[in-house]
Amino acid sequence: MPSQKAQKIDLSTEYPCPCRRRGCLVPITLTEAFGCNRCQQIFVVEENGYTLEQLATNYPYKKTWRWSGNRWLTANATIGESYLPVALLIVVALLIVWLPLALRYPKGPLIILWAFLAVMFAVVPAIMIWLTYRRY
Repeated sequence: MPSQKAQKIDLSTEYPCPCRRRGCLVPITLTEAFGCNRCQQIFVVEENGYTLEQLATNYPYKKTWRWSGNRWLTANATIGESYLPVALLIVVALLIVWLPLALRYPKGPLIILWAFLAVMFAVVPAIMIWLTYRRY
């Protein structure tokens, strides 16, 4: 199994693009930066030499990666990187709120309405989170 330990980034070596678009990072001459030949993104090597940061992005948080020797690993993994815990939290919270309301009115077509609303309020945010944080 390959090592997960971060290796120092060599400025004279070509690396695969961390954006997973099958591009190749090519060193930019006279700088401590790389450019992808496919997605046209620019990445800079941070001062410690172990992390690569995406420059000029519309993403609200800085994306950084570290090189493990054969692939890029996310250096600053947040809960946004994994949408599953957020989606599960939303579903559980909504079930705690909506289930007692649905059981309070068990007769008639209201239970169908409450069940429909519970599903809609659980599925729509989960889909929005998935669309927001999915990989390219």
